[in-house]
Amino acid sequence: MAARTKSAKDRPSYRCTECGWTTAKWLGRCPECQAWGTVEEFGGAPAVRTTAAGRVSTAALPIGQVDSRTATARSTGVGELDRVLGGGLVPGAVVLLAGEPGVGKSTLLLDVAAKAATDDHRTLYVTAEESASQVRLRADRIKAINDHLYLAAETDLSAVLAHLDEVKPSLLVLDSVQTVASPEIDGAPGGMAQVREVAGALIRASKERGMATLLVGHVTKDGAIAGPRLLEHLVDVVLSFEGDRHARLRLVRGVKNRYGATDEVGCFELHDEGITGLADPSGLFLTRRDVAVPGTCLTVTLEGKRPLVAEVQALTVDSQIPSPRRTTSGLETSRVSMMLAVLEQRGRISALGKRDIYSATVGGVKLTEPAADLAVALALASAASDTPLPKNLVAIGEVGLAGEVRRVTGVQRRLAEAHRLGFTHALVPTDPGRVPAGMKVTEVADMGDALRVLPRRSRQEAPQEDNARR
Repeated sequence: MAARTKSAKDRPSYRCTECGWTTAKWLGRCPECQAWGTVEEFGGAPAVRTTAAGRVSTAALPIGQVDSRTATARSTGVGELDRVLGGGLVPGAVVLLAGEPGVGKSTLLLDVAAKAATDDHRTLYVTAEESASQVRLRADRIKAINDHLYLAAETDLSAVLAHLDEVKPSLLVLDSVQTVASPEIDGAPGGMAQVREVAGALIRASKERGMATLLVGHVTKDGAIAGPRLLEHLVDVVLSFEGDRHARLRLVRGVKNRYGATDEVGCFELHDEGITGLADPSGLFLTRRDVAVPGTCLTVTLEGKRPLVAEVQALTVDSQIPSPRRTTSGLETSRVSMMLAVLEQRGRISALGKRDIYSATVGGVKLTEPAADLAVALALASAASDTPLPKNLVAIGEVGLAGEVRRVTGVQRRLAEAHRLGFTHALVPTDPGRVPAGMKVTEVADMGDALRVLPRRSRQEAPQEDNARR
């Protein structure tokens, strides 16, 4: 008698304990999350289901009849954060703020939670990484005490949802989404399945209640947001909180925003009393001097739509080792190396390859856009010849390997910011457009034209003269 074939109901199925992916056969590695040894048998094979048409929750309307007043943004009380969000927090919006440990995420959101709390709009701050007393100490230090700000220390998702029913807040702050877990899902907190479940439950609660939600997210070693990529797709806004822990400047960048543009940047200053917005942060990146110093040059960088005046510094000294040092801080090492090669080959500045070269920015700002190339090259040339550049000079432009100075975006906006801060002379690529009144703008086509701003002292002979004096 032939053996009876097992039905689909009798066959076992397997599920990944990390991400919840299911399959009809066992695998050593989950194809979804790439985790090893997480696929386990959990019951019968999943039944094939079909969805029938059901009752609609709301009738479809012509788009012109949809009420848009419910999506009006409400200010957070922090102007720089409102700038990045596009005016404030929209009811029902879910915002993910990610950044490295110690950069100031909790300090910023605690300040936002206190300023956004009013008589008509309560705020619930849920901490899953610290105790309530630790958060209270920080609130005392940054003066974030508000009678309408509620604080809870929970790591269980069901308890967080219970707090929402009790407090009925207009704003929820959860610090952080990777440390809260659901008892109904297998896996440790921070795993893919747990993060997906926690984020999904809070998003549903936000949409149903019209409650804005701010989620704190961790980042990996390479700076990417930890957890499944699905998390970034589920939320409405993704913000990146950046900054060097040894510097005061902090930047909030919009990575994704369903309610506004993603080219805005918020600037903050972190200090002992908390964190404050900087409407005019250019002063952090400048060193005011009465006498010009060799090896310094100013440029105007664009952070989103915001122009910022930054200072580039360079220093060259005789090397004591066979392979000279190349040290950078705040600048891309590859861009600095390219500028050195262009100066030697196109600018005819000799002896750079045999000297130790140090280059840095002031105030911890990071210059990554090509518009800073001309300032980097001039700072290096000034340091190599030991001759200072003229005072009140800014340099804007991308430098190619052929020595040409290329045009960059936003030249007029950059020049307007430099003029507002009192700079009177600028080096720019050809055809800069409208120039601010009272500002002398010199158009340069290549590095040869740009290097003419240095004094006539021979750049090739400067290192040799210095050695002769020694």
